[in-house]
Amino acid sequence: MAALKEKSAVLAQFGKDQRVLVCSGGRYESQANAQIRESIMDGWAECFGEENVTAVHISGAAASVARLKPTIVFAIGSYLPESTYFGEVCREAKKIGASTVFWATEDPYEQDANYRISDDFDIVFSCDRWGHNFYLRDKVFHLPLAVSRKLHYAPLTGEADRTIDVLFCGVAFTSRKDIVRTLMPSLRKLNVRIIGPGWGEFGIGFSDARIEKHQLVELYQRSKMVLNLGRSLHFENKRFMISPSTPGPRTFEAAAAGAFQVFHEDTYELRRYFNADEIPTFSNKRDFDKLVEEYLPNPEKRAEATRRAQERTLAEHTYGNRIQDVVRVLHEQGFMA
Repeated sequence: MAALKEKSAVLAQFGKDQRVLVCSGGRYESQANAQIRESIMDGWAECFGEENVTAVHISGAAASVARLKPTIVFAIGSYLPESTYFGEVCREAKKIGASTVFWATEDPYEQDANYRISDDFDIVFSCDRWGHNFYLRDKVFHLPLAVSRKLHYAPLTGEADRTIDVLFCGVAFTSRKDIVRTLMPSLRKLNVRIIGPGWGEFGIGFSDARIEKHQLVELYQRSKMVLNLGRSLHFENKRFMISPSTPGPRTFEAAAAGAFQVFHEDTYELRRYFNADEIPTFSNKRDFDKLVEEYLPNPEKRAEATRRAQERTLAEHTYGNRIQDVVRVLHEQGFMA
């Protein structure tokens, strides 16, 4: 509570007369990244008001800086492909005295290419705690992804609606397939829905379908247990082969939507964000079987964990919370008077 009051005080003091230009490029046309952009916009608007926040594509950002004269230029997303160039927009921002910030939302999967933005921005935020140590510059901070109240929150549902025993939605990356193969003797005994490109070959209960965000929320609310499996797909991460450490946005989104999650714990730092009575973890089939035995027959225990995780998410892990952290760092580093 004290931390929230401190953040509110920072915004009250430094949020006046701020104009924010949010720009993006790279792989931003994908549905998932477009939703992250919209969510981040909600966070800025929550802090400074919609009238003070404008979003543009990186291709038109330099001209927009000259025309709109923002006080903060906030670039987000990916620094790939090679055609994405942020130098021009940063130079225009310097001309008008605007602070420049980049939030790398694809770390650590593109880590080798971070040299492309490291010299341009005043402040860099990385969505991965371990990956943020591998920028060859100062003023790099960790800022995890989060959740949008408008896009991801859904009221909790009762047990009668939860007819799916175990759900997972996501691309069948090799690391995820390995985990699921290990759990197959247990999953075959349950009513499972495993959905996403690459899963169809696994048989009954598995599908290659792609689903929309509203469909995913509906599936969360129909499921008793949601698997949370990380990914290991490295686009430009060969130099140090950095393993992801911070939970991805799906963890926060599922919690806000009322899902009871069981988290596959590898290198992930889940306990910085959620307690064991909010999101339990497993690392092997024996642990998973114990969670199934403990939670599937016990709807009250699942409901309590789900409620706790949702409440913590809405209190601590919204994009409004993250933007408050951005404002605090900008002030502490001397980029917001």
